[in-house]
Amino acid sequence: MRTVTAMAALTLREAARRRVLLALAALTLMLLLLSAWGFSRLAAESSLGTLTTGEARLAASQLLNLVMFGFSLIAALGTAFLAGPTLSGETESGIALAVLARPVRRAAVLLGKWLGLVVFGSGFVALAGLAQCLIVHWTVGYWPPQPIAALALLAAQTVVLLTLGLLLSTVVSPMASGVVAVGLFGATWVAGVVGGIGQALGNEGVASVGTVSRMILPTDGLWRGAMHAFQDPSVLSRFGEEFKGFPFLSEAPLTPAYLGWAGVWVAMIWGLAAVSFQRRDL
Repeated sequence: MRTVTAMAALTLREAARRRVLLALAALTLMLLLLSAWGFSRLAAESSLGTLTTGEARLAASQLLNLVMFGFSLIAALGTAFLAGPTLSGETESGIALAVLARPVRRAAVLLGKWLGLVVFGSGFVALAGLAQCLIVHWTVGYWPPQPIAALALLAAQTVVLLTLGLLLSTVVSPMASGVVAVGLFGATWVAGVVGGIGQALGNEGVASVGTVSRMILPTDGLWRGAMHAFQDPSVLSRFGEEFKGFPFLSEAPLTPAYLGWAGVWVAMIWGLAAVSFQRRDL
């Protein structure tokens, strides 16, 4: 247990020193400032009478989903490129050989690094997401119906991607693991959009594309659950049938079964990472 705690703390310190953190901070600040300006303009339109208060809140609900997708993308980029050097970078530099030469189990090292990345990624999502919700509330007066659940699902999405990044880092280079992880994240989101369009058109074959992709990699499914928790409850009744398949509109919350599958998926991928790391030559 001491090894796990020590490795988690060390991973957090290393993540804080990397340039990736500065890039994450800069991108987050830029997105917060741009969104603050955009939501303030939306509030100004409401004050001028161009939009009613209800219309402004409805628009804010959908714009919030759009901005939160930006944060999820930033978190995906950050965690993917932090997870890569965590194992493969240390293995290539020889640091892992020095650490594992002692009576330290590789699984304990992996678990400690994973926990450190989970704390880092979840903390980023929680702080950035909460700041965005406060900006929307301050400018437009809109507060999401389930902000804690939404941020928790975004954090879970981050955990899914960093776990995949750890697995990839045990078999390929740090840069390649980050590129592949982010590429799969984007491909799954696109597949989800395609599936939503297929569902709107009543095409079961196309709709199954999104369903299958969300089972293979749960990032898009968790994102859609977060969207549903962020959006105004009346948005589904206000938008007509023509808005079905809209990429920033979620029609239903996640089921307990899917949340359970996401947990099982993380456990399986972590187990594969542990086996791969155990067999890897240092």
